[in-house]
Amino acid sequence: MSKTPHPLTGIRVLDLTQIYNGPYATFLMAMAGADVIKVEPPGGEHLRRRNARGGALYPFKMLNPNKRSISLDLKSEKDRGIFLELAKTVDIVIENFAPGVVDRLGIGYETIKSIKSDIIYASGSGYGQDGPYRGYQAMDIAVQAMSGVMSATGFAENPPVKAGVALCDFFAGIHLYGGVMTALVKRERTGNGSYVDVSMQESVFPSFASNLGLMFDNDISEAPKRVGNFHGGLSIAPYGVFPTKDGYTAIICNNDTHWHRLLDAMEEADKKDDERFKTMADRVQNLEDVTELITNWSKTLTRAEIMALLNEARVPCGTVNDLDEVVEDENLHARGMIRWIKDAEGRKSLAAASPLHIDGINKVEYRSPPEFDSDRDNILKELETLIERSGS
Repeated sequence: MSKTPHPLTGIRVLDLTQIYNGPYATFLMAMAGADVIKVEPPGGEHLRRRNARGGALYPFKMLNPNKRSISLDLKSEKDRGIFLELAKTVDIVIENFAPGVVDRLGIGYETIKSIKSDIIYASGSGYGQDGPYRGYQAMDIAVQAMSGVMSATGFAENPPVKAGVALCDFFAGIHLYGGVMTALVKRERTGNGSYVDVSMQESVFPSFASNLGLMFDNDISEAPKRVGNFHGGLSIAPYGVFPTKDGYTAIICNNDTHWHRLLDAMEEADKKDDERFKTMADRVQNLEDVTELITNWSKTLTRAEIMALLNEARVPCGTVNDLDEVVEDENLHARGMIRWIKDAEGRKSLAAASPLHIDGINKVEYRSPPEFDSDRDNILKELETLIERSGS
């Protein structure tokens, strides 16, 4: 690992976040070199104790390496005082409690700003710190429902379904990180701190670009129905998932050039002049025929054979991989996004890095996720030293 300082080396973060949303934002900060102090309630943050197995479950291990842990009971005057002293020494305070909680605890933005004028204070929530939904309880599946994700997922003849991953949490975590980084740039230029407010609902909305295109470009009054694996805006064909001899493969032709390349690879070049398929509009209009043509070809080949043929032909495609295939993916391992390690208990585990490669580096030297409250003495001793230096 390079000894060159990382982008966030020297930045200190006081991290009150829990579960996925906020911890992913602070994970990205830690992977960029920030000193992240994870403040946990008595007993540990919820992800440590989410089910009966106890201990640090894998999601906690995945999102919390390279952080330090201290437990503070913020309802206690003594521990709240420690938190406020720590806040004077950091660049960023970040939380994802329900709106209003930090103010009731006496550690909200205005309080911290009064003792650290250039603080960057970031809040993540389901629906934002104001607005009519401010008080709504929010978890990923609830926001998937409220944001429209579930209405757009699945097939029209079936009930709506959630996405298979916690996308609202992680979309929001990415935006929370981006908001904090933007505020850091502002502080560098102006010397002023900021309050960053990011909601899960708003973070997801831009991903509906295609679906909204179907709604507004066609001047329809009715919201688009679920379209399964077809393009959300029903404006591109082919765009879908096709059966193979050993599973499924996704294929998309974003323009006529892609379509002609696909036909050549399928040895169906004569279809280039077929009136049903000449233009993108024709192919969308005759989607069933397009799907049948490709399916009759794809089901005679394996996923690997299709990937080889279509990548050679420069046609966008991708095999539908199961999760056990994803964790062994050669590209993810080659780029350092994931790697096998031995965890603190000596068991084989999968460590993740940041998707952000800056100057070719996307991680810091790996430190196991902290045991609960394991860094208390170190953090408090460090705080005492900083207070002595500042003379406060």
